[in-house]
Amino acid sequence: MKLDPSAKAITSVALALGTFMQVLDSTIANVSIPTISGNLGVSPDQGTWVITSFAVANGVSVPLTGWLMQRYGVVRTFVFSVLMFTVASFLCGIAWSLPSLVAFRVLQGAVSGPMIPGSQALLIGIFPPEKRGAALAIWSITTLVAPICGPILGGYISDNYTWPWIFFINLPVGLFSAFICWRSLGKSETPTRQLPIDTVGLGLMVTWIGALQIMLDRGKDLDWFASTQIVVLAIIAVVGLIAFIIWELTEQHPIVDLSLFKNWNFTLGTIAMCFGYAVFFGNVVLLPLWLQTQIGYTATWAGLVAAPSGVVAVLISPFVGKYLQRTDARWFAIVAFVAFGTSYFMRAGYVADGDFWSFVMPMLVQGFAMGTFFIALVSIALHGLAPERVPAASGMTNFLRITAGSFATSITTTFWDRHEALHQTRLAEATSIYDPALTQPLQELGSHGLTLTQSVGVLTRGLVNQAYLMSSLDFFWISGWISFALIGVILLARPTHSHGPVTAAAD
Repeated sequence: MKLDPSAKAITSVALALGTFMQVLDSTIANVSIPTISGNLGVSPDQGTWVITSFAVANGVSVPLTGWLMQRYGVVRTFVFSVLMFTVASFLCGIAWSLPSLVAFRVLQGAVSGPMIPGSQALLIGIFPPEKRGAALAIWSITTLVAPICGPILGGYISDNYTWPWIFFINLPVGLFSAFICWRSLGKSETPTRQLPIDTVGLGLMVTWIGALQIMLDRGKDLDWFASTQIVVLAIIAVVGLIAFIIWELTEQHPIVDLSLFKNWNFTLGTIAMCFGYAVFFGNVVLLPLWLQTQIGYTATWAGLVAAPSGVVAVLISPFVGKYLQRTDARWFAIVAFVAFGTSYFMRAGYVADGDFWSFVMPMLVQGFAMGTFFIALVSIALHGLAPERVPAASGMTNFLRITAGSFATSITTTFWDRHEALHQTRLAEATSIYDPALTQPLQELGSHGLTLTQSVGVLTRGLVNQAYLMSSLDFFWISGWISFALIGVILLARPTHSHGPVTAAAD
């Protein structure tokens, strides 16, 4: 694709904006969940469906990306994806209820699959080989900047405007990106060819992933396996998964190439990436939820707590990319898991009356993990694969990573609520309004004009806050130990060195 320098520059910006918009929407809603759920009249736990619905649909659509690009061309697929994403963003903004918002988020996630790999492929096409490394390095920064901007923008918009604007801001960006890319690249479409598509495998994949996600989302509200609906969903998920594996192993053109798992490094790298990302994403969801619902932070301040980790990741990523090419990627992965684990253990020391910086410091440590995690794990997973298998392997790791993050969101909120109830019960067992230790607080509250019932209500609220704090600390401890345990998985992988820029790290 030959473009003059000015056209190349503006097209690169448009491609980067397409990526930025997609990654932004995976994080911008996180700090806005309490605001959205309150506006729509649902609990914050139900509000997390806004996150999981997008992630699951996005994960399922990733394996289709290669087929779509070969069947319709990279330019058409990318531009159509951006336009549909823009339309879906508008629909999310006008959603009138939680079910409608979840449905539109599913649409948004489903059409967003080709956006990151499409922008990456087109960027490679418009630059000569000697400049592609630098172009991809700059491009990858947008995928790190977006998670920084997501919580800050989401928080600021929720506090100062109305939550639909977290979706409406995509409209001018999406239209600009699609227009520029089509005008500049529309006449340089990549070759297309007729390809078979594994419709049965796709249907089975959607079935078991959808059933499992709904089961995880609804389980805590329906008392899990005491509910017939949950039992049925569990059976569908298990049977669907087994049928999916059998079908994919025997299909000539599988939607997901399970034979990739014969490669030892791919298997271990994918396992470490999925579990590491699941724990990371669970913490990304839990922290702003806890800060806003229990500590009293606004959405803006919750976003500012989360943002510094992204800043650190941006600063160290260029150095990681430089030295990874001549260093065993396993060492970078170990650094990532040590940093993750340290960050989670630091959070396990949180107190309810901690100041802003006490909440931020663990996030700065997490930034070192974010800057090394993705690029190192992708290098490990793709090591030893034939070049023609790398695109399928990259798609597989992204599909499983995104799906793991979605499942982790539901598991995290369920764990948080269940352990809060456990701690509240234990605290209540050791507390009574007749306890002499509570006499003075009750009298002080009474001196401010509160009745005994109101005073007990205030103390009960404090007990609930303490129970949620203890539940959060439990989750942080478990997250830390899982991160350190994954170092063992990394050490089982074969030594590896990167033989070029790892372009899939930020997908």
